[in-house]
Amino acid sequence: MTMTLRIIIDVFIAIGAIFALAGTIGIIKMPDTFCRMQASTCITTMGVLGVCIGALLYSIFELHSPATAVKVVVIAALIFTTNPVGAHALAKGAYQNGIRPEKRMVVDELRRDFDE
Repeated sequence: MTMTLRIIIDVFIAIGAIFALAGTIGIIKMPDTFCRMQASTCITTMGVLGVCIGALLYSIFELHSPATAVKVVVIAALIFTTNPVGAHALAKGAYQNGIRPEKRMVVDELRRDFDE
């Protein structure tokens, strides 16, 4: 494997790790449940994107394993579909149980779902 390719793979994995770290810090620093959910969902999904691109390049060019590349793609696809859907379900459940954002929302689309 060429040194340039290895650097590219390491950069993608480092970018993914930085996004994951930013998501973790966001969970700690954000003021309410919905902001924390935004930090944990969006930023960690972007972190997975960087790690998966790095893992995909590694599996194709270093391991020469199409099976591993397919597994990485399937894992990435599952995370990209389940992470936002799960966060939406958690947010809707939190809203239904009476948890509201600290600041007044300009548009409150969930209120009409629960007839409030």
